[in-house]
Amino acid sequence: MSEKVIKTTDDLDPSMFEFQRADDSASEHIAAPKYSYWGSVFRRFFSNKIAILMLIVAVTVVLFAFIQPMISGYDHMKTPNINNKSMHYIRPFKSFKYIFGTDDKGNSLFDALWSGARNSLFIAIAATFITESIGIIVGMFWGFSKKMDVVMIEIYNVLSNIPTMLIAMILVYALGAGFGQLIFALSVTSWISTAYFIRVQVMIIRDREYNLASQCLGTPTYKIILNNILPYLISIIITSVSRDVPAFISYEVALSFMGVGLGQQHASLGRMVQNYAPYMTSAPYLFWIPVITTAVISVSLYIVGQALADASDPRTHMI
Repeated sequence: MSEKVIKTTDDLDPSMFEFQRADDSASEHIAAPKYSYWGSVFRRFFSNKIAILMLIVAVTVVLFAFIQPMISGYDHMKTPNINNKSMHYIRPFKSFKYIFGTDDKGNSLFDALWSGARNSLFIAIAATFITESIGIIVGMFWGFSKKMDVVMIEIYNVLSNIPTMLIAMILVYALGAGFGQLIFALSVTSWISTAYFIRVQVMIIRDREYNLASQCLGTPTYKIILNNILPYLISIIITSVSRDVPAFISYEVALSFMGVGLGQQHASLGRMVQNYAPYMTSAPYLFWIPVITTAVISVSLYIVGQALADASDPRTHMI
């Protein structure tokens, strides 16, 4: 059996070959699955069943708090018609119209509860937004500037040793009761703790090689903060927010319970607890329903925030 031996390139059949074009970008191709940061965050978050349950609870409570008062038109300063004597008895679970019963004035506790929850949530969210905004901005530059650090560390040492509750009480007494006054009193010094927390995290990251390289190339500080540092602090910021919202709700409830929060003209969970405290033994549902609602809001928001902070940490996305 004879074999055909190819001795020269002239004996090759051109149809056996296919010309390929050079592709300079082919060398940059990475054989790895497509990655999306926020897609990975939400996949990890929704894999946590407890977090999903608490998210449903939190969203339901917040929607009820902001929508239900608009539907009911509840005004806690108005008293029902005194000719209707049946409405002026404290009675739990009276009917579907009064699903949580009525209070000592005959008002629907269900309507009063969501009206108070709306105001308490509004104060907590507003105070958290102010605290986090100021704290993050100041903390970022505080962590970079050694001159600023000398001044700010002394301010922090003074303010951090004064209880937030005491400062809030003094300011509310001085400024008077009201939404703006209470929000200002809660956030006027709270930002310093957030700023110090962010400052520590920035100091950990700022001296990494890529940040030093950016500084050597003359990149402005604010660009280094926005592009190189802030993305690494997303999970830390979410953790801080998840602590602040429940904390400010608790502060509002405590201050209003002591009579130095919102005025009598404004409904709130703290004001309800204060007003219904005398009925703790005779009609305990009046006292415990606002207390339990406060606990549910605080716990659900905290758990959701912590789960989201854990899911947004890039270190948890490694396969």
